[in-house]
Amino acid sequence: MAKKSKNYRASAAKVERTVVYPVSEAVKLAKETNTVKFDASVEVSFRLNVDPRHADQQIRGAVVLPNGTGRTQKVLVVTQGPKEQEAKDAGADFVGGKEILEDIKKGWFEFDVIVATPDMMGELGKLGKLLGPKGLMPNPKTGTVTTDIAKAVNEIKKGKVEYRVDKEGNINLLIGKVSFDDVKLVENFNTIYGVIEKARPAAVKGIYMKNVTLSTTMGPGIKVTKDAVK
Repeated sequence: MAKKSKNYRASAAKVERTVVYPVSEAVKLAKETNTVKFDASVEVSFRLNVDPRHADQQIRGAVVLPNGTGRTQKVLVVTQGPKEQEAKDAGADFVGGKEILEDIKKGWFEFDVIVATPDMMGELGKLGKLLGPKGLMPNPKTGTVTTDIAKAVNEIKKGKVEYRVDKEGNINLLIGKVSFDDVKLVENFNTIYGVIEKARPAAVKGIYMKNVTLSTTMGPGIKVTKDAVK
């Protein structure tokens, strides 16, 4: 087990491990316990009572956070014909058809998200072994397979994030940066919390959200929930 630094131990000591903090308090505490000098990311992790082996419990989708993530994502649009110009006008970083897929085959991955029109999915499917493990394969559930290219690109640039439960029943998401105003981080948290809450599978009995944790890069985890309604 890696030895924790003195700064980390000092920060972790400020967090009561048995306490579940309202998100407004958790955000303040996360900033206080941030130990790095750069603009650290703020992330939320959901530990859910789901079994992803069952199709009806494979929680996946995308949501536009109201205040973005603080991260600029490079978007590749795979399309052809008139849609290429639509993608360029919308601000896509890279646009192309079969020729750009050849670049990916050769190891080019200078993008964060792929948006594709349905007519190109046959070709993209051939790259499943390359794109799948990296989480880059477009999917209709996340809005990355669409004919409305402009909308898809705009949403990603504004702060759209994808969420997907892993095989252990966890969902991890970036919701902003330490430099964000507290209110903006709370709004982003509440947005994704509400989305995950509504995604509860009908088959789940008892507690759905086992644990929700807020943390910064290299910072301690803070158990968190939505603020109480006043």
